[in-house]
Amino acid sequence: MAAKRSRLSRSSDFQRIYREGSSTASRFLVLYHFKQTATGDSGPRLGLSVSKKLGGAVVRNRVKRLLREAFRACEERLPGEYDYVLIARPQLVELLDGPRKGAVGEAVVELFERAGLLPPPDSEAS
Repeated sequence: MAAKRSRLSRSSDFQRIYREGSSTASRFLVLYHFKQTATGDSGPRLGLSVSKKLGGAVVRNRVKRLLREAFRACEERLPGEYDYVLIARPQLVELLDGPRKGAVGEAVVELFERAGLLPPPDSEAS
């Protein structure tokens, strides 16, 4: 479980990121990111927004767990001075029922790459 400090929970933090941050979208997710205002080495912080359009509480909590897990997997390669908000779109449920495990994680990594926050996979090999 992510430490409390590495999560965004205050509405004012979300509103600041939405207002002043940059966004990138895919079919499944929307990513907002904004440089942290607090000076400290707290690392990247993540906020999640999962609406009732995705399904009941069980589905929403599963989506949040998978998104946090995917974020933790690529957290070391992300710039630490940013706050991130991931918004799940209703199409994300298609990945939950699909045959491939890890499809949600792949969607998160692809979105961070598209935003220019993660280097593409082929550049890591060189």
